[in-house]
This record gives sequence, C-alpha cells and structure tokens, in this order.
Amino acid sequence: MSEDETNAFKAREALFYHETIRPGKIEIIASKPMATQRDLSLAYSPGVAAPVEAIAANPADAARYTARSNLVAVISNGTAILGLGNLGALASKPVMEGKAVLFKRFADVDAIDIELDTEDPDKFIEAVALMEPTFGGINLEDIAAPECFIIEQALRERMNIPIMHDDQHGTAIISAAGLINACYITGRELKDVRIVVNGAGAAALACTALIKSVGVPHENVIVCDRSGPIYPGRDGVDQWKSAHAVETAARSLEEALVGADIFLGLSAAGALKPEWVAKMADKPIIFAMANPVPEIMPDEAKAVRPDAIIATGRSDFPNQVNNVLGFPFIFRGALDVQATTINEEMKVAAARAIAELARQNVPEEVAAAYGKNHKFGTDYIIPAPFDPRLMEVVSSAVAKAAMESGVAKAPIADFDAYRTSLKARLNPTTSVLTGVYDLAKANPKRMVFAEAEEEVVLRAAIQYRDFGYGQPILVGRTKAIADKMHILGVSDPGSFEIQNSADSKLVPQMVDYLYKRLQRKGYTQRDVARMVNQERNVFAALLVALGHGDAMITGLTRTFAQTAREVNRVLDPKPGAVPFGIHMMIGKNHTTFLADTTINERPTAEQLAHIAKETAAVARRMGHEPRVAFLSYSTFGNPSGQWLTNIRDAVAILDAEEPGFEYEGEMAPDAALNPAVMKLYPFSRLSGPANVLIMPGLQSANLSAKLLRELAGNATIGPMLIGMEKPVQIAPMTAIAPDVLTLAVLASAGVVG
Repeated sequence: MSEDETNAFKAREALFYHETIRPGKIEIIASKPMATQRDLSLAYSPGVAAPVEAIAANPADAARYTARSNLVAVISNGTAILGLGNLGALASKPVMEGKAVLFKRFADVDAIDIELDTEDPDKFIEAVALMEPTFGGINLEDIAAPECFIIEQALRERMNIPIMHDDQHGTAIISAAGLINACYITGRELKDVRIVVNGAGAAALACTALIKSVGVPHENVIVCDRSGPIYPGRDGVDQWKSAHAVETAARSLEEALVGADIFLGLSAAGALKPEWVAKMADKPIIFAMANPVPEIMPDEAKAVRPDAIIATGRSDFPNQVNNVLGFPFIFRGALDVQATTINEEMKVAAARAIAELARQNVPEEVAAAYGKNHKFGTDYIIPAPFDPRLMEVVSSAVAKAAMESGVAKAPIADFDAYRTSLKARLNPTTSVLTGVYDLAKANPKRMVFAEAEEEVVLRAAIQYRDFGYGQPILVGRTKAIADKMHILGVSDPGSFEIQNSADSKLVPQMVDYLYKRLQRKGYTQRDVARMVNQERNVFAALLVALGHGDAMITGLTRTFAQTAREVNRVLDPKPGAVPFGIHMMIGKNHTTFLADTTINERPTAEQLAHIAKETAAVARRMGHEPRVAFLSYSTFGNPSGQWLTNIRDAVAILDAEEPGFEYEGEMAPDAALNPAVMKLYPFSRLSGPANVLIMPGLQSANLSAKLLRELAGNATIGPMLIGMEKPVQIAPMTAIAPDVLTLAVLASAGVVG
C-alpha cells in the first residue's frame, strides 16, 4: 500500500471504530443499583430530598453525595483542533470525547465533553463560569491563542475549582520534567543554562513560564517567534509575548542559538537547521516538539551533534513529550484534595515528580511489557507514557503541593493510605496491554491469518501490518481476498503475501510432511492431500510448522473444538505441556483469569496443577501478582463429595513444588472472591480475592466464561490458547477485528502461547 492508501485505510478504520457498537466513545453508567422501586425512590423522589437539603446547608457535602468531586468538563470551541485548525465546535467533539476517555482510562476521573459554539471569549467565559456547581474541574482544550490566555485567566479568577488549559500547561509540565533530567545527565544547573524557545503560541509561552518557575532565570531564556527574538521595545509584540522579552543582540533564531544549551521548539517542521545545531554548546539539549514533523529529525541532529539529547512529540523516537503523562494525574490529585485551583506549585510538583520517576528503576513487569529495560539515560529522560506508577507518583505529588500551598479544601491525613488507594483505582492489565503492542512492534513476526477472506480477519491483518506489528500472511483464494481488499480501499493486494493452496508451490512439501505425521493414524496420502488443499486451518498450520510463518490466528468460521482438531493434526503441544485455554475478564480495576475454558474435559490433578502454574505465569506477564483458587462446589470439605480428589491432589502437588505464588482450594467462588465470605476461613492462604480461577472441569469453565462475557459487561480477551509448540490462537466465531488483532499481537509478543 502507498502512504496515501495507508492513510486512507486508517481514516476509514477510525470512522468505523467511532461508528460501531454505538456512536461515539462515551456513555453514562449509573454507579448505584437501579433495579427496584426502592432503588428509584432513593435515587430520585422522594429520597433525593435528603442530600439536596444537606448540600443546601453545607455546600461541601456535594463531595459526599454527588459525583462532582470526580467530574471534569473537557471544554472547547474548536478554534485550534489538534493540527487541524479552526473547524468549529461540533467538529471538535470527537477530540473532546477522546480526552474524556483518557481521563477515565489513566486516572479514573469521570469526564464529560462540552463544545461551545462561540469564538467570543466573553460568551465562552460566561458559559463556563455558570457551570461551576456541576463540575469539580475544567480542562480547556483546543482553543486558539490569544483567546485561550484571556479565557483561562478569567475563569481562574471567577471560579473556585481547578482550571487548566492542557495545550499550554500539559506540554509545559512534561517538557519541564524532561529538561530537568536532561540537565541532570549533562551536569548542568538550571540556574546556569541558556535556553532558546522557538514559537510563541500558547504551549510555547506556557513552557517558558514553567521552566522559569523550576529555576531557569528570566534573562537566560530567549523566546523567538516568526520575526525572531523577542526583546524589549520590539514592534508587534502583544502583552503575553512581551512578558518574556529579554535584552539580546541576536536578531534571528540562528544567532540566538550560538552557544545555547537548550533548544525548545513548539513551532514548525524544519525550523531548526542542522548547521545551527552545530553552533550550540557541548551536549546540546534539543526538544523539537512540533507535530507531526518536528523542527529537526533526531537523526539529522545526531549527525552533526552525536552528543545531543533529543526529545520530540512522537512515539517512534525516544523521549516522547506526551501530555498523557500529566493531565490525568494532575486533575486526579487536585480533585482528591478539592483544590480551588491548579497553581504554579502544583505544576512544578508534577514536573519534578515525573522527572524523578524516570530516574527510578523500572519495575520488571513494566520492562517486560515494553520488551526492553528502560533505564535512565540520554534516550530515557521521560517515563514511558503507560507506566502505571504515574498514577501514584504524580497524583500524590500534586495533592501534597495543593495542601502545602493552601489551596486544598479537603487535605489528606494519611498519604500512605492515599497512595495505596491510587494504585487500586486502575487495572494494571490496561497498561501492560499497551506495552505488549510496543513489544510486538519491537519484534515483528510473520502472522498467518488462516481465514483472510473474512472481512473481520482481513481488517485485522491490514492493521497488523500498518501498525508495525509484523508481516501478515493471508490464507485464502487470491481473487476473493483481492476483491475484499479493494472494497476496504487497498488498491495493491500484491503488496501483501497471499497463500492459496490451489496454486502454492509449498503444497507437495506440505503433503509429504503431514503424511509422515498421519500415515499411522488411519490417513492415506490422498486424505492428506485433500486436507492440505481444502482445509485452511491445516494449510495455515503447515505454513507455521514448516517455518514460513511464526504464528497463526484462526477461529471465525468454525467452532473452537473443530478448529483445534484441525490444528492438532499438524502441530503438537510443547514438550511436557498440557494445552488449555484462558479467558481474561477485564474490569475497571481488576482482571480475572479463568482456566481451562476450552480443552480438557475432566483434568487430572497433574493437569490442574500444570494449568494453575501456566495461568499464574500469564497473569504475571499481564502485570498481576497471581492469587490462585481451585474452584469447586465444596469449600474445604463442606459439603463433602466424590469429585474433589483431583482438586485436593492438585493443591498437594503445588504444596510439594512451592511454585512461588498464592494458591488455595478447594473452594466455592464466593469463598475465593468475596472478602466477607473469605473472613469465615481465616486459615485460607489467599491474602485477598483470587484473580486466577482454576475450574474443576470444562463444562463449568466454558459455561462460566461465556456467561460472564454475555452478562457481566466486562471486556473479555480470549479464549487464549496456551501450550502449543508454535503460537496459535483460536478466536471466537463472534470476534470483531480488534479481538482478532489483540490475539494476534499477544501471540506475536509471546505473552500467550
């Protein structure tokens, strides 16, 4: 695919993503039961009168009885949408919904998007100010300068809740963190560095203000706009730019950069020339943050200054300046102490906390998820955007700064307990999954898509290649796949590898290989030839067995059992392994692993112990410390029954092996999951609710997994097939493209399989 075709396909996929299931990206879900008349009478009339009267008497009680203290408004008028410009309030809605989703995903902050159809700052200010009773905080977004300065300042003066224009201050906080660490690495003191800022828009001026707040003297910072350095008395300089004017003889960016320690750019692609970089001080620090193309590409800067430390706004280079490192956790901390504002002290505290986090050793599970051991240095001065520690570290630093600066209405008494509560708010699986995608990119694999004529599979395969996870190998009829590709906007199917058994030169080798496997199992050579030519799962598995692919994904056109039988004709289990399936049920702040949900009808004690150990290993790779429960209708012998021996023997096997994780059984689900019931068994070895559930047999396991998927409303990944000699995943027949892609990436990254 050409670059234009790739971009067109991604645009169509983005539209498809926003349109399917239900339009948009957010919905409102009640946090209290609403099933009975009693529930409704408490939620509305007459029960609602009690909290109304309480809040009228004491406005602070709104934090106790309503969602206000965890509710942020994401507000824009669409005058500066991402890199798209002024497209209007309505067009900004997908971005604002997306920002609301990020608040929830990263910091468990409830957020609502609001688009105001006005470019009049006074009308905008009035509209937002009148909403103060509704929200605990306001995130301003995608508002053009200089109106954004006027709006934010006026709202900060009028409103008694945190207000932050993230385009300004989010970028400033992350870049300040990076600059602190870059100076640390190069042996510089902030009070001594000379900085040139290129760009004088909202983000650039906010960055300039914050780097001064963290310790860089005013006179050491030269700000340049399109006309060059800003100095006292220069014509055409507004009040916001003039606040950063300094005396300088330089009259161009090139002149300003001579001997400078730091270049901080929020301007335009190509604004920084390599020959200018050569004139900077030793070990120059370059933050080229224009998006999508930076002021200078890192390789160009390194070519003239190999000693440079470079950061950009892009994820495909080291040191990404990404606002998601900041804004969710800044608001989390501000909301938790009911701060009346987000002040300079809180922003500086966030920047210093982010900088300090990058210097700490990266936990093993984070390093494993990203496929590399991030270590503080020239290519790692800013934490990875999905580091789960950000929630605890940044939020608590912001909350403490709010308290110390006197703007916290609800100070926190026990910070240790607060930090623990922050860690518990989010599900580590979501962070690890993001890292798994990065791991797949770093180690691309050839993935065989066995049912490539299916549109769902083909969409997943195209995304697998376009997002850099590896090379898809498409199995099916060449013309049928090509026709589907044209429908999806791919004009050059020849750029993909298509394997068609009707004309593949590999068929004779495949027949010979498979006949040697099956000739003593009742199959003739004709039987084997027919399977190779007509059974796509057999053909696809042979591609993997013979080394033409690294892994395979299938399952949409046949049942799991039938698909597994076809694959097993070609591929064996790992030596000493028991193949089995895991369903991963992902909730807001917990993940539960169910096994075996697909293969072994009545597992023996040895098989149960093996399944427990392998599932615990998967749980660890997904960021969880496993707590394993062997489930039964009986809890520690009550009631007694004849089907408990294999479960008890499995526990005894683990007792003898000391596997290094918590386990217990036999036990009913409530004894494994419900803290109140767990208290009835103080001798239980589980320190908390189980997150790995080992089922006694396939019937109960498969029923439970499917019931939970249909009724519980949690996201489900799986079944994930474990224990085969080659990575194979069998998706459910009801899977959609993201499901197929996720299983393919998990297999490619080696997290499951």
